[in-house]
Amino acid sequence: MSRAGQPAEASDLVDVDALIGAYYDLKPDPSVAAQRVAFGTSGHRGSSLSRSFNEDHILATTQAIVDYRAAQGITGPLFLGRDTHGLSLPAEHTAIEVLVANGVDVRVDSRDSWVPTPALSHAILTYNKGRDEADAGRADGIVVTPSHNPPRDGGFKYNPPHGGPADTDATGWIADRANALIEAGLEGVRRIRHADIDDATLGQYDFRGGYVADLASIIDVEAIARSGVRIGADPLGGASVEYWALIGERYGLDLTVVNPEVDPTWRFMTLDWDEKIRMDPSSPSAMAALVARRDEFDILTGNDADADRHGIVTPDAGLMNPNHFLAVAIDYLYRHREGWPQDAAIGKTLVSSMIIDRVAASLGRTLLEVPVGFKWFVPGLLDGSVAFGGEESAGASFLRKDGTVWTTDKDGILLCLLAAEILAVTGKTPSQRYAELEAEFGASAYQRVDAPASPEQKAALSKLSGDAVSASELAGDPVTAKLSHAPGNGAAIGGLKVQTEYAWFAARPSGTEDVYKLYAESLKGPEHLAQVQEEARKVVAAALGS
Repeated sequence: MSRAGQPAEASDLVDVDALIGAYYDLKPDPSVAAQRVAFGTSGHRGSSLSRSFNEDHILATTQAIVDYRAAQGITGPLFLGRDTHGLSLPAEHTAIEVLVANGVDVRVDSRDSWVPTPALSHAILTYNKGRDEADAGRADGIVVTPSHNPPRDGGFKYNPPHGGPADTDATGWIADRANALIEAGLEGVRRIRHADIDDATLGQYDFRGGYVADLASIIDVEAIARSGVRIGADPLGGASVEYWALIGERYGLDLTVVNPEVDPTWRFMTLDWDEKIRMDPSSPSAMAALVARRDEFDILTGNDADADRHGIVTPDAGLMNPNHFLAVAIDYLYRHREGWPQDAAIGKTLVSSMIIDRVAASLGRTLLEVPVGFKWFVPGLLDGSVAFGGEESAGASFLRKDGTVWTTDKDGILLCLLAAEILAVTGKTPSQRYAELEAEFGASAYQRVDAPASPEQKAALSKLSGDAVSASELAGDPVTAKLSHAPGNGAAIGGLKVQTEYAWFAARPSGTEDVYKLYAESLKGPEHLAQVQEEARKVVAAALGS
C-alpha cells in the first residue's frame, strides 16, 4: 500500500550530519557522468551522498562563475543567498571562500538568514535599475538551492544581470569550465578559508526588507487587508518563513504562518507520490497536511524551499491544479491591471493548459508559447512586452502595477498573495472562478506521465521534427499542428507537440532518467484524455521507429 500523503517516519529522514560530512569528505570522479557538474533548467543539483554535489563541485563552479563574469565584463556586486536545505549553508560558505579570494564584491543577507529565489532576483533588478546592458557595474547573483528537491539534495544556480535563470550558453560555459577545473585537481581555483574571512569583507543586503517593502507596487495589499481574508501560509520549511511573518505584520493582514518550523530533515512533511520527502506545493501528496486544514482559512498557500513555486488551497476545492490557477491569475490580472501595456502578451510554456489559450483569446491578447523553462520569459518581463509568464509546474511572475519588471525568476510568494487579492477583490475563490472559466471554455483533463525510453530513443526524440509524424488525426479530431519548435519564439522544444482543436500531447526526453515525459490534455473529459495518451504513445513509437 502506498504511503504517499502519509506523514514521514524516522526511516524516511536523511542523516544531516552524514550529508554534510560527505559534502567535505567525498570527491567526485569526473569520468563518471553522474558526478560531473551539469546545469539543468535550474542550476546544478545533486547529493553529497552520491558524489554529485560536494565541496569540489562548488569550489569549481564558483570559480567558473567568476571566470564567466570576467569574460562578460561583469564587475558589479554579486548577490548571494541560500535556502533551508542541509547542504545549502556549507555550499554558501564554500562559494564565499572563492568569491572573496577572487576579489568579488559579495552581498550576503544582512540577517544571515535564508533568501528565497524571487528575493534574490528582485535584489539584482533593484540594483541594476537605470543601468543599461553596457554598464559593466551591473550586479548578478547566485542562489544556493535545489528548489523542491528532497532533503538529501543540494543545488547551485546562477542568475546573470537580467535577474533570471541563466541561459544555456552561460550554463554550458560555466559547467564546462567547472568540470575542467575538477579534472585539473582544482588547480586554478582561488580560495580563502571561511574562518579567515572578516565579516566586514562581505557586503550586507536586507533581502527580506527590500522585497517585502516593495510588494505594494505589485499586489493590492490594501484590498486584502480591508477584506479581512484569512490567509494561512505554509512555507513548507523553506526560505519564505520569515518573509510571510513580516508581510502579515507590515500590511496588517489576517495572516497565519501555519508551520514556522525549519528542519533540514523535513520530518513534518507528508510523503510525495513516490514516497519521498519533497517540498512540492503543487503535489496533493506533499500538501496533504495543509489540504486537511482547508476549512480553517479562506485561502491556504504553500511554497517550496526557495519559494519560487506556489500552491493554492481553497475551502471549496482543496489544492488547485497549477494550470487552473494560472488561467485564473491571467484572467484576473489582465482585467485589473490598468497600468499594463495594452499590447503586452501572455506567456506560457507549451505544456501548459489550453484553457490559457482560450482565456488569452477572450482577452484579445497575444499568446506567447515557449519551450519548457522560465528563462524564455526573461526578455519579455524585462521590457514589458510580456506582462505574465507562467509554467505548468506552478512557477510564474508578472509585472508591477505600472507595467515595469518585478522579478525575472519565478515568484511563489507573489502568486500566493495574488490568490488572496483575487478573493478580496472579486469575492470568489480562485477555484470558484476557475469553475466559471471551465463552464465557458470546456472542462480540462490534463496529465503528465513518464514512459520508458533508451538513451538512443531520448536523443532521437529531442531532435524530431513535425514531419516525423504521419498521423492526420488524434483521438478522432483532425491534427491542426505538429510542432518541434515553440510558436512563440521559434526555439526548439527538444521534443514534439501534436495538437487538435480540443486536445494535444507533447513528448520530451527526461534529462536525468531513461524515460520520456508525456504531457496530454483534452477538453472533452478524462476518457478522451486516455484515448489521446494511448494514441500519443503510438505516434511517438512510430516516429522513433520502435
